[in-house]
Amino acid sequence: MNPRLKRRVRRLAGWGVVAFCVLLLLANRWVINSTDSQLYKESSLLPENEAAIVLGCSPFVATGKPSPQFRGRMLAAAELYKLGKAKRLILSGANPDQRYNEPKKMREALLELGVPSEAMVLDFAGDSTYESVTRAQVVFGLSRVTIVTQKYHAYRAIFLARKTGLKAVAYQAPIEGLEGPGFRHPPREVLARLLAVFDVAVHRIVGD
Repeated sequence: MNPRLKRRVRRLAGWGVVAFCVLLLLANRWVINSTDSQLYKESSLLPENEAAIVLGCSPFVATGKPSPQFRGRMLAAAELYKLGKAKRLILSGANPDQRYNEPKKMREALLELGVPSEAMVLDFAGDSTYESVTRAQVVFGLSRVTIVTQKYHAYRAIFLARKTGLKAVAYQAPIEGLEGPGFRHPPREVLARLLAVFDVAVHRIVGD
């Protein structure tokens, strides 16, 4: 390759990396700053809603041990129901095959925590956060909702919900034993916030 062309390619690649990093930073700032006031850590301050969406995740981590994220969401969901902060719990998660079923596992865990079966609705098509919040409106007819998930995920969930017309707040579920800096903004979630911004933009364009 021509040396001049090589320098030009390197320069363009460098500017591309800089542009991507700036875009990533701006998207994360937008998602976090626009939703922080709707995120609640104290259940006593949380407004009451007819229903809460409990966002699914795997009950186990890669090593096969119980997932602290899953356990935290179940504890938080059970707490909200028992306090009367939500009359119904919509358990929304992935269900790709018979061996992996997030809503079913959530239901089993919540039954053990004392939540009655009739208070739970299983949403087997919550394959993504976007699908979970849009289905809350389209399928379950909700206009207001409380989202149950960890803090790092809650920012994106509220952002997607509100940008698609759902009035949402979130209750911060704990991550037992994993509250260090690495779990405040996991790298995967940082990128997912950027994708959420594009997701909203694309759906708006298609919708128009």
